[in-house]
Amino acid sequence: MRVTAQKFSSKIFPHLMSVILSAPSSGSGKTTITLGILRALARRGTLVRAAKSGPDYIDPQFHAAACGAPCINLDAWAMTPAAIKARAAGPETLIIEGAMGLFDGAPPAGKGATADLARILGLPVVLIVDAAAMAQSVAPLVSGFANFAKDVEVAGVILNNVGSPRHEKMLRDALTPLDLPVLGAVPRHKKLARPSRHLGLVQAGEMPDLEGFINAAADIAADCIDLDALLALGRDLPMPPPPTIIKNPKRIALAQDVAFAFSYPHQIKDWIATGATILPFSPLANDAVPAADLVFLPGGYPELHAARLAASDRFLESLRKAAQTTDIYGECGGYMTLGQTLTDADGVIHQMAGLLDLDTSFAARKLHLGYRNLTSAQGRFAAHEFHYATTLRAEGRPLFQATDAAGADLGSMGLIKGRVSGSFAHIIDRLHTSEARDTDPS
Repeated sequence: MRVTAQKFSSKIFPHLMSVILSAPSSGSGKTTITLGILRALARRGTLVRAAKSGPDYIDPQFHAAACGAPCINLDAWAMTPAAIKARAAGPETLIIEGAMGLFDGAPPAGKGATADLARILGLPVVLIVDAAAMAQSVAPLVSGFANFAKDVEVAGVILNNVGSPRHEKMLRDALTPLDLPVLGAVPRHKKLARPSRHLGLVQAGEMPDLEGFINAAADIAADCIDLDALLALGRDLPMPPPPTIIKNPKRIALAQDVAFAFSYPHQIKDWIATGATILPFSPLANDAVPAADLVFLPGGYPELHAARLAASDRFLESLRKAAQTTDIYGECGGYMTLGQTLTDADGVIHQMAGLLDLDTSFAARKLHLGYRNLTSAQGRFAAHEFHYATTLRAEGRPLFQATDAAGADLGSMGLIKGRVSGSFAHIIDRLHTSEARDTDPS
């Protein structure tokens, strides 16, 4: 059974038009449909790149694989409107995948939702609706989202998990009075399910036959979604201003492998804009830490590779040696690696670098999740915390004072010892006192 799109135009839309793909809730199939659209557009020669709303490391890896260009994060809670506009600007069509539901954001009022990105960038939203368990009820659902906020334009609908041509007709008939274009109807496809783990989906680099998965999604998108009509709904974004190069030629050693994969492309781009040289290395390959001015160990899944990390003698010894003369910073998984021990989910204790007086464990998991405001001697930062690790011991000078998204005091976070520091928080952006983190689109 193949459910086909009702074509609005046979003309390939020539302009670089950008749009936001969102949904009423998580689990609606946004990511798979986004991947299919990205690859289908790239196949036919459209200059396309992707962005992800909010603090997400995993979906952007898939997006980059689908379209061949780095995927940026646009975070309406952590970034100023000016920063969002600058990072979104570019010479390609931008497909933005929303997070959670369209109006879901940080407490107490939903700040940072995908709807805020739509307001800031002035882009229309295409609503992806999981229609597997509904028929005529799709109409009040879509109507509610389309009319909830006058300053957020829901410009079209993609129906997902459609069961049959008869089911598709019922859905389309129900939506006809709303005068919103139905851009496509995507059938149920079990083969497009992706494996998951405790922090979400597995990383793109760990997925067997990633290309086959993305190509299958693209085939379905090309068959079932009117891509011309989708682009016709979009709007132009401004070209980026010429980059300002600040001569500050630091060398930054960046850990990069499946255990340390959670670094934001916009941060690396910002470092390069200052004249920095990025020196990637792999702790899991037992690489020695390159000579640098800063060593950055980002987050990832060190708990899944703890035994291998503990046996990476060249990496650990070079890291300890570098700590005598070089600044070292670790986030989440990197922070745990800088500690004394890491206990895995089976209760096995693994020796880590021993540069911070820190012991962490996955044997007794507890979810820590949410945006964080961080203050330190180096300034103020907007960050996000998402991990299941438990701190068994953390002794020494704290790195940050933290509050949550609602301003509640969380006390101290992280540690600093000599030239080594880290915390469980993932920094998204630096805050400046002259900048207002709001959603004013002006």
